[in-house]
Amino acid sequence: MNNNDFDKYDLRQVILEYPNQLELGKSFVKDIKLEKKEYSNLIICGMGGSALPADILISYLNNKHSPFTLPIYISRNYNLPNAASSDSLIFISSYSGNTEETLSCFQEALSLEATIVAFSAGGNVEIIAKKNNIPHVKYVIDFEAFQPRYAATYAFVAMNEVLTKIGLSDTIEQLAPFNNRSLEVKGEKLAKKIKGRTAIIYASCRLKVLAKIWKIKINENSKTPAFWNYFPELDHNEINGFVRPQGKFYVVMLKDPYDHPRNNKRVEITAKLYQDLGIDVSIVDIKGTTFIQQLIWTMILGDWVSYYLAYEYKQDPTSVEMVEKLKELLK
Repeated sequence: MNNNDFDKYDLRQVILEYPNQLELGKSFVKDIKLEKKEYSNLIICGMGGSALPADILISYLNNKHSPFTLPIYISRNYNLPNAASSDSLIFISSYSGNTEETLSCFQEALSLEATIVAFSAGGNVEIIAKKNNIPHVKYVIDFEAFQPRYAATYAFVAMNEVLTKIGLSDTIEQLAPFNNRSLEVKGEKLAKKIKGRTAIIYASCRLKVLAKIWKIKINENSKTPAFWNYFPELDHNEINGFVRPQGKFYVVMLKDPYDHPRNNKRVEITAKLYQDLGIDVSIVDIKGTTFIQQLIWTMILGDWVSYYLAYEYKQDPTSVEMVEKLKELLK
């Protein structure tokens, strides 16, 4: 089987062009205008891949010297959190523009007369935003069947750029060039090791969003279960579950060069304990000196792992048939 037989929508090219998402995200926001005022909090509403930008944004804001000091809430549901008020800044995030939970939050935000910014590629989110004079960040992508999980980086950049416009954050730095093809080779090798086993992805608390993203990409691209956790929390509970594992697992530990030295010692010791129990482990040393460099490098490596795991399982890495089937049944 060659790549064209299973990769019908050229996801490989999407991954190869992933570093360009930083500048793309900024371009979507250039015409957005927002009032500078005192906000009580930031609330980001989204589901699935459209909520991932919120997770990345929170990690970014927590990993830099930033003027951002507001409480942040993520709503992955039909309702806004209790903290929502007319003083809230609310981001509505739905790649398709038709996510029912997010549209419900949009209507509630309108009723509060809160400050809202909408993010979508179109759909009802765009229609409602235009009808109510709400700033709308529109995603324009050339790839056919583009999936929300691959919009995460430019959507995160777009959200951060909106905050930058009102003095609540700083613009994302340029990304230094790196060899994406070498990551492809590394990802393919790791996928072959994982094949036939359930992947478990671990990261540091600081970069736990990356473990979560790897898990999601393996679920959606490779059509197979995966799980995630983070150090040091997992060493206080999950580690004991592998005394009697109820399946075959492969553990990938994303080692953070800037984590606490004791946590990096935990990585090595936990790996050895798992290996003594017969569980295979790969430790991946995250590359990059800034959060953005580490984010992009690790996300792309995870993309290649999930892409080639899909290849091993003869699965179309772009389609999400179970998600679409669920949506049809909900109608």
